[in-house]
Amino acid sequence: MTANTDSRPAPFTRSDYKTLGLAALGGALEIYDFIIFVFFALTLSQLFFPPEMPEWLRLLQSFGIFATGYLARPLGGILMAHFADRLGRKKVFSLSILMMALPCLLIGIMPTYAQIGYFAPLLLLALRILQGAAVGGEVPSAWVFVAEHAPVGHRGYALGFLQAGLTFGYLIGALTATFLAQAFTPAEILDYAWRYPFLLGGVFGVIGVWLRRWLSETPVFMAMQAQRDAAVELPLRTVLREHRLAMLPAMLLTCVLTSAVVVFVVITPTMMQKSFGMTASHTFALSALGIVFLNVGCVLAGLLVDRIGAWRTVMLYSLLLPLGIGVLYTCLIAGGSWIGLAYAVAGLCCGVVGAVPSVMVSLFPARIRVSGISFTYNIAYAAWASVTPLLLIGLMPWSPWICVIFSAVMGAVGVSCAAYFGARMPRAGSCPAASVV
Repeated sequence: MTANTDSRPAPFTRSDYKTLGLAALGGALEIYDFIIFVFFALTLSQLFFPPEMPEWLRLLQSFGIFATGYLARPLGGILMAHFADRLGRKKVFSLSILMMALPCLLIGIMPTYAQIGYFAPLLLLALRILQGAAVGGEVPSAWVFVAEHAPVGHRGYALGFLQAGLTFGYLIGALTATFLAQAFTPAEILDYAWRYPFLLGGVFGVIGVWLRRWLSETPVFMAMQAQRDAAVELPLRTVLREHRLAMLPAMLLTCVLTSAVVVFVVITPTMMQKSFGMTASHTFALSALGIVFLNVGCVLAGLLVDRIGAWRTVMLYSLLLPLGIGVLYTCLIAGGSWIGLAYAVAGLCCGVVGAVPSVMVSLFPARIRVSGISFTYNIAYAAWASVTPLLLIGLMPWSPWICVIFSAVMGAVGVSCAAYFGARMPRAGSCPAASVV
């Protein structure tokens, strides 16, 4: 995408759409590589742990290995952000997808517990740590890369479209898992077919690296290089010393974004089967529909950012978040025939996922932008995403409305954060894409 220093909005060019499309597609493929593990957690628990171990303990350890991917995000994100601010956005943007794809490919060809014993889960753990580090660098780098390429007046749309691409990776993973479940018997999946989605992830990675070789460095970073402004002492040190005020809204809004994803994508499908007695196939169909409308909601939120500003958009969608989740759970509890429509409405109301990135990229100056976003986003996401699902699942027996109550609380956090910091911080999305300050 081309930067434009004119204050008037510039139309998207063919090159802009190409850059945005490649970035979003690469992000979707990388998220697939990260999330496909969870769809086969039960299978992996049977293959990579001792057969005499209780099933619940094997599954718990398998999910524990999956969780290490989230815990590795902060360290990986900080390290990759450091080099993104010093060496360039494109290099790290391409490296992250390679670091994600290679472990995914290796999982698909690695020996199991029956072949190498306890080295199997240890190797699996090491590969998941690498993937966690990769995704920790992917999201902040992608936000900054797209924002700094976007024409003036279209940053919100570009970031909303990118978020739609990232969430599309969840849908690819779900579709792949469903196809395998229909094409192979459980015995065949346990024997050899479980390897196919991971091998496919390796192929996706090669495609993603090839696609990103066509991307160019952002105009903002090139301008910093021309001004010799890229070699900041230690980007993270600068963030901690000079930009502590920006860290609080960044972390709070990350928690709001994470809450929307956890409730809508992770918890609700589980509760539909566990608490509302729906079949897996019905649940998947509704979840897929919801993710599609979540993608649409991200794009619509991005367009609204360009019209009314990111802070106001975050405030609006923070109000809509509990409304949409409330509609969905009302239909689930009532057991009506409008659940599909309610899921679609809830997806549209989760547009805060597409609005928050526009605020995040405005909170930090370009010379430490990736480091500032990566540090705040990954720490808040790792902590919140690891605690929230357990909290909601544990409280669900207390009340079927717990997800609605939780969404209302987080919506209030989003509204309060936008109202307070929106009047004190720079206007998100208002600075030209080529700004280096």
